[in-house]
Amino acid sequence: MSDESPLILGVPSKGRLMDQTRDVFAAKGLVFKKTGNERGYRGTIDGLDDVELTYLSASEISHYLKTGRIHMGVTGEDLMREHIRDFDRIISRSQPLDFGNADVVVAVPGSWIDVTTMNDIEDVAVTFHHVHDRRLRVATKYMSLTRQFFSDRGISSYRIVESLGATEGTPSAGTAEIIVDITSTGQTLRANHLKILDDGVILKSQANLFVSNMADWTDRATGGRDQVLERFAQNPD
Repeated sequence: MSDESPLILGVPSKGRLMDQTRDVFAAKGLVFKKTGNERGYRGTIDGLDDVELTYLSASEISHYLKTGRIHMGVTGEDLMREHIRDFDRIISRSQPLDFGNADVVVAVPGSWIDVTTMNDIEDVAVTFHHVHDRRLRVATKYMSLTRQFFSDRGISSYRIVESLGATEGTPSAGTAEIIVDITSTGQTLRANHLKILDDGVILKSQANLFVSNMADWTDRATGGRDQVLERFAQNPD
């Protein structure tokens, strides 16, 4: 990049996250404008010449922040924590945006009456292995967060089953005994006869505006960052 390269801000490309991002930024006086046509993937912020928008999926935003392809981006903290192991080195700042709220949780069958905490999981795992001659299966899309959370609590007698579909359905389908998934109300878990452990909240997630240390921070990009963050500081909720 040259010293004239602007700040690249990654924002969600579709759905409710895109609408909520646009609305939150507009409330701060940062109005998005798409360039080309409404189906395009580039844009600007009205009045900020040092900022360019790129419309990406939520997972792309987390990857691009990690690799420095964008300077700033809006995505969920759950994706960032899952995909960026060295988070505090990669990300210099995060600005909570108060939408996209959801928890990453550990849930077990409601019929497991005596299992209410993570400490109970290890006891169940030992018994399960003795009876079935295999480890408890934990279905999840959040493999890194799951491994770290279980390790921190001294739980090792399990194996992860990567979930490629509806994670909450895996216990009833017989493909897992426990799940780690994201939930906002718990309604879907209850509908599938699952309960969240009392101490089973791994992460309380929401959308954030993240700033990457890995990008090429030209003078122009730095100026764009400061202008965006100043608007959030001037217009607190």
